[in-house]
Amino acid sequence: MENYYQKEIECADREQIQHWQDERLVKQVKHVYENVAYYRKLIEEKGVTPEDIKSREDLHKLPFLTKEDLREAYPYGLMGTPVADCIRIQSTSGTTGRRVVAFYTKKDIDLWEDCCARAIMAAGGTNEDVVHVSYGYGLFTGGPGLHGGSQKVGCLTLPMSSGNTDRQIQFMTDLGSTILCCTPSYAAFLAETIQEKGLQDQIKLKAGIFGAEAWTGEMRKSIEEKLGIKAYDIYGLTEISGPGVAFECSAQGGMHINEDHFIAEVINPETGEVLPDGEKGELVFTSITKEAFPLLRYRTRDICILNREKCSCGRTHVRMSKPMGRSDDMLIVKGVNVFPSQIETVLLNNGYAANYHIIVDRVNNGDTIEVQVEMTAEMFSDSLKEVAAREKELVNALKAMLGIYAKVTLVAPKSIARSEGKAVRVIDKRKLY
Repeated sequence: MENYYQKEIECADREQIQHWQDERLVKQVKHVYENVAYYRKLIEEKGVTPEDIKSREDLHKLPFLTKEDLREAYPYGLMGTPVADCIRIQSTSGTTGRRVVAFYTKKDIDLWEDCCARAIMAAGGTNEDVVHVSYGYGLFTGGPGLHGGSQKVGCLTLPMSSGNTDRQIQFMTDLGSTILCCTPSYAAFLAETIQEKGLQDQIKLKAGIFGAEAWTGEMRKSIEEKLGIKAYDIYGLTEISGPGVAFECSAQGGMHINEDHFIAEVINPETGEVLPDGEKGELVFTSITKEAFPLLRYRTRDICILNREKCSCGRTHVRMSKPMGRSDDMLIVKGVNVFPSQIETVLLNNGYAANYHIIVDRVNNGDTIEVQVEMTAEMFSDSLKEVAAREKELVNALKAMLGIYAKVTLVAPKSIARSEGKAVRVIDKRKLY
C-alpha cells in the first residue's frame, strides 16, 4: 500500500497543480522584483516587468540565474527577506574558496522538511520507523533535510552524520534502524563492512534513501542485495533548498518533483531554448514558495528528461530522470562538488604549472580521486624522500580546499601530453551515466 505524507497535494489533479504554480509564480516574481536588487537589474536589462508574468507560460521571458551569479552576489545579494527574518544558512563549497550560501526563514525550513517527509513516506516510512541519517550535518543540507523530514513523519530519528562506521553499525543493530539515509557510496561501504563482520542477520533495514552523488542501476542492485533493502533515489541542491526537491516512489520510474514548490524546465544548454517534455537537456528550477532565497530560473547544469506520464504510485507530479551528466565540468566525488579550477588554484598557489590530470575512479563502490601533476625543472629530484614530502604537502593543500582526500602523484617535467586544442584535464573512469 502506497504511503503519502500530503496525499491531497501529492496526488492533486494536473489542473490544480498548474493553478498553484501560476498563482505562486506571479506572487514570487513580484516578491523578487521588489526585494532582490540583483535580480531586478537582470529583469530590467531584459526589458521585462512583473506585470509581464501572468502564468507558467510566461516563465521563459525571465532571465536565468547561474552559480556564477550566486558567487557574484555573495553573501547577501540574492536575499529576498531581511536577515532578521532568517533563522538558518546552508552552504556548498565554492570553486576558489568562495561559498554559495543559501538562507532560510522558518517557513522555508518548514516547507523543505515537508518535501523530505514526502520522500521518506514514499520509501515506505511511517511513524514506527527508525530513520538512520548518515548524511553530513553542519553546512551540508543532507543531514538537516532528512532529519527534519524524519521528525515530520514522526520517526525515531538518529542524527548519526557521516563517518565512524563502527559506531554507525552499532547503533544500527542496537536500535533497529529501518531506513538508512546517506550517499550511495557510503551505503555500499556500510554494506561491505556489515558483511565482513557477519552482522547481516542483525540488520533490520528495509529501505534506503540515497543521493548527493551519481550512482548506477548496477550499484543500486548491489546495495539492495547486500543490505536486503529497497533503495530510493532523492534529488536536491542547496541553492533550491536541499534534498527533497524530487524523490523516487515505489514505482522507481524517475523522481517526482514537488511541483507545488518548484517549477521545472529542461532547456538546450547551448541556446537556452525550452525543450518539450521527453527531450534531454539541462534542468532549470524556479522556486515559487521560498521566501529568503527565492531563485528564479536557476540553471542546475544537470542533464535529464522530464516525464509527465501517469505513475502507478498515484502521484501526479512530474518526474525527472536520474541526472545523465552535467553541462559544466563539475565532478561529484564522495558526495562533494569538485571543480578542476579548485585543484588548479591549489597547484598554482604552490608553485606548479597548470600541467596536470585529474583521474577519478570508483573502486569497490567508493570514489577515488588522483591528481597527477608535473614538477617544474627546479623541483625535479631523484630523491624519493623529497618527492614524497612535496606530494604530502599538496595532499594537505587539496584536502583544505576540497574537504576530501585526493591522492597526489608528482611526475617528471613535460611528461603529461600537451594538447593543441582544449586540454583534457579530467579522466573520469566511473561508468555513472
